[in-house]
Amino acid sequence: MSLTLRTISREQHLAYIQSLPSASHMQVPAWADVKAEWRSENLGWFDDRTGEMVGAGLVLYRQLPKIKRYLAYLPEGPVINWFAPNLTDWLEPMLAHLKNQGAFSVKMGPPVIIRRWEATSIKKGIQDPDVKRLRDIEADFIEPRAFEVADKLRRMGWQQGEDGGAGFGDVQPRYVYQVPLANRSLEEVHKNFNQLWRRNIKKAEKAGVEVVQGGYHDLEEWQRLYEITAVRDRFRPRPLSYFQRMWTALNTEDPNRMRLYFARHNGVNLSAATMLVVGGHVWYSYGASDNIGREVRPSNAMQWRMLRDAYALGATVYDLRGISDSLDETDHLFGLIQFKVGTGGQAAEYLGEWDFPLNKLLHKALDIYMSRR
Repeated sequence: MSLTLRTISREQHLAYIQSLPSASHMQVPAWADVKAEWRSENLGWFDDRTGEMVGAGLVLYRQLPKIKRYLAYLPEGPVINWFAPNLTDWLEPMLAHLKNQGAFSVKMGPPVIIRRWEATSIKKGIQDPDVKRLRDIEADFIEPRAFEVADKLRRMGWQQGEDGGAGFGDVQPRYVYQVPLANRSLEEVHKNFNQLWRRNIKKAEKAGVEVVQGGYHDLEEWQRLYEITAVRDRFRPRPLSYFQRMWTALNTEDPNRMRLYFARHNGVNLSAATMLVVGGHVWYSYGASDNIGREVRPSNAMQWRMLRDAYALGATVYDLRGISDSLDETDHLFGLIQFKVGTGGQAAEYLGEWDFPLNKLLHKALDIYMSRR
């Protein structure tokens, strides 16, 4: 198949995304409005024989300080046929185009899953003292074509460092936790939760925890809980304006793109979460909780409600987003994987992010700049 790549309108891009079963929420046109500090461009790949659009990509451009050269970034994209035998014919024109746009380096995240581990295998691994990382456990599913993709990328000159990216790690998580929903009943999904999860959901119900959906006007209350979480978990929170922009941008594009949930007890909000929807893929994207009221298990109640809502929307997967691959109980991120494994789903490993230095000197300079931040 011979292909042509060109800039497309947001409308064309959105229509293409809507024609697919799903795509990453970072590859919808509105994501460019969320990332307002980056310049953006929508790209389309066309089949020369039919003139039909067969791929799309949202590119974000970040300018290097003091010079008119850019890092071009396609988060969790582009949305193309990654298993096509002629992968070079898809990516070469993209590199040429981005170079013309002033890019000195390109970063992309192929949405290709390489391995999956079932919850039961992970639990066994956690109990085994010789197992330190997810990779030490034999995967329950391996996608052989993903290795071919990685091989082709290397041969083309794309780079992936040991830490996931070329010197400055992956920006998006390489390991995620997902609950598959396709061809399963809600009863089956619930039965797959571990005992603790099922007990906690029951406990919340008994205590009278209610889970409600919020709107734009509730984002200030979301921010309050999120900032409490940031202090407790020692991370730098995003400002309220980021979530307001996210809500406006995503829900203007599609009224069902972003949702906000609160779990409350006796009229007090104890935990909150944002949910994103693109086709059959639903993400739990940000979570927050107060330091009080944990004994009534608001977070379990909220996740169960979000999962049921995702199911009602016809989702094929409920994605709990990033996890660390460390299974070491002393690791500060261990609690996160433990919480998510309780849902009975699967851990999935993506191919990770890849860099193509169009200008080796500037790429190296960026590497040094990023490592010092």
